[in-house]
Amino acid sequence: MSRHVLILGLVCFLTFFAGLGRGAIGDSDEAFYAEASREMVASGDWLTPYYNYELRFQKPILYYWLVSIAYKAAGVGEAAARFPSALAGLGLAILTYLVGRRWFDAGTGFFAATVVATSFGYFSIGRLSLPDLPLAFFIAATTWGLIEGIGSPIATATTSVARRRLWFAFAGVMMGLGLLAKGPVAVALPVAAAAATWWKERKATEGDDTASRFPGVVDLLLVGGLALLVAAPWFIAMAQHHGLAYMHRFFIGENLERFATDRYNEPRPLWFYVPIVLGGLMPWSPFILLWLPTWRRVFRRERLVTRAEWRAIIWALVPFVFYSASIGKQPRYILPMLPPMALLLARSVIARLPDEGPSPTARTTRQVALAWCGTLCAILFLILGLLLHRARPLLFALTPSLALVCTGIITTAALSVFVASWSRRRWALPVTMAVASIATLLSLQYSVQSAADLEPVQVMARKYASAYQGHEPSATYRVFVRNLVFYTTIKQTDLVQPHEVVEFLRRPERVLCVITKDDLARLSSEHALKTRTLAEVQYFNPAGVRLRTLLWPDPSRDLETVLLVTNQ
Repeated sequence: MSRHVLILGLVCFLTFFAGLGRGAIGDSDEAFYAEASREMVASGDWLTPYYNYELRFQKPILYYWLVSIAYKAAGVGEAAARFPSALAGLGLAILTYLVGRRWFDAGTGFFAATVVATSFGYFSIGRLSLPDLPLAFFIAATTWGLIEGIGSPIATATTSVARRRLWFAFAGVMMGLGLLAKGPVAVALPVAAAAATWWKERKATEGDDTASRFPGVVDLLLVGGLALLVAAPWFIAMAQHHGLAYMHRFFIGENLERFATDRYNEPRPLWFYVPIVLGGLMPWSPFILLWLPTWRRVFRRERLVTRAEWRAIIWALVPFVFYSASIGKQPRYILPMLPPMALLLARSVIARLPDEGPSPTARTTRQVALAWCGTLCAILFLILGLLLHRARPLLFALTPSLALVCTGIITTAALSVFVASWSRRRWALPVTMAVASIATLLSLQYSVQSAADLEPVQVMARKYASAYQGHEPSATYRVFVRNLVFYTTIKQTDLVQPHEVVEFLRRPERVLCVITKDDLARLSSEHALKTRTLAEVQYFNPAGVRLRTLLWPDPSRDLETVLLVTNQ
């Protein structure tokens, strides 16, 4: 166990922590948490989150606390803001290993944990200051605890009862932390998965003389009581301080309406999460094809699905079905289903690994299928390298030599995976895939993300500080809307409509406004605005990326010029 954990720790350091501070806080939801936590430390108010110096009731407190603690320990910065997410990535990898070792074997657990640590979904979210990966960890831990609790052998021995209640206690604490991290979904998903597992295992199966036990009153009180003990004090304090309006805003507006209406997110199709899951498991996604012949054998009754496999299947299906049924879909919501999918994927790959032998041509059909899946993975690496190479004109803060080096690393990774796919050595493909994934992910991190203080918003913030006289109102229009306040520490008014920009720039006192050159030119021609440009930066907006952008990048079309202007 210790060897596996040490290796996983090294892998997670490379995929979650190395270069964590590269890249500015994004002009997205990430800025909400990074800035609100900064304001929490600055104000000393650890009860109520504020963003842009205004109340922020949208999410519970735990992630703000975690980031604020990181700020207190290491200072305000990008790496500290993202540290809790990276730590959750490490926790998910270790948890996946422990579950796999308990349900299958140590090899399956270690392989599945490596998949979790090197998958694009967790790598990308683990490097953002967002509560979604910690939430995924708490959901996974709660689900595991509940399933182990109900699945403990029915026995009258005191030790068995105590062990089962330890699992329920663990689940209750994790559930409470999940409530504090994001809300009721931390209860809904684990309870649904545990209930479905109990229903499937409620009777003893062939070859298994145990059946899952429905939690008794004491067990339910233990789980619910501990969850409330962890989460309720903060919610009660918020209700006392801000009134019941906060409770209605959070539980109804931010949870029920976000799930059942299109108030926060545009409606998306029922199959929305299928490509998201495949993308989240990249570059391991092609190995999912190995499940097809397995399920064909199951349907033909040539193979039984084991108890552990059913648990992983149910665990993965519950969040997929739950979020697919929702109206307000977001890609990162589906993160809780990746650990059980990694377990199933690892199980399928290990079952097909060829043994070393004197006859390298003697391959079974299952081993050939594994080799072709590895070949597809190699093709994916090549495509990533090609896209990175073509995107160089847009990565203006990147030195050309670094872009070429990273492209070369990814290409080498692709060729290595291809060779390993057809090797007879038993672990050549999984090990090569893991190394290639780490090399590719780090290449993307160090090529796409700029070094400290080179990002456009950071450059603009320095120029803003030089122009700011200490009193004038400041605003943004459709660019740096969320993250400029983090770098300036000055309240920014978010101008949404064109007429708001016109009115703001016509105010009698001196004002500062951050706006794109194209928007300012259009509004100036329509409304005869008189402004003076104080600074400008070039900006590539990731939110505007389309397939065309990656395949045929055009700086004149895809880069924006952002201006800092004043009306005097």
